[in-house]
Amino acid sequence: MLIPRPAVLRRLVEEYETVPAEEAATAGGARPSKRAQDLAYTLCVSPGTQELGRALEAAHRLLETIIPARPEATEIGVR
Repeated sequence: MLIPRPAVLRRLVEEYETVPAEEAATAGGARPSKRAQDLAYTLCVSPGTQELGRALEAAHRLLETIIPARPEATEIGVR
């Protein structure tokens, strides 16, 4: 399994969870946008799954375990 940078993974999850809600409000539940499809694909690549639900669960679990108490520490390499 690839382990993405925490900041990148968090941004992907947050954006994916925001995009479908915005699209549903504006398009009346039409087909997902290309951006939503791309985000879903990218989220599935890291844990090596084809199921978006499992990918989101894995991402949330990974974020809970690898995000340090001081997020800025990850950016500068301090533990």
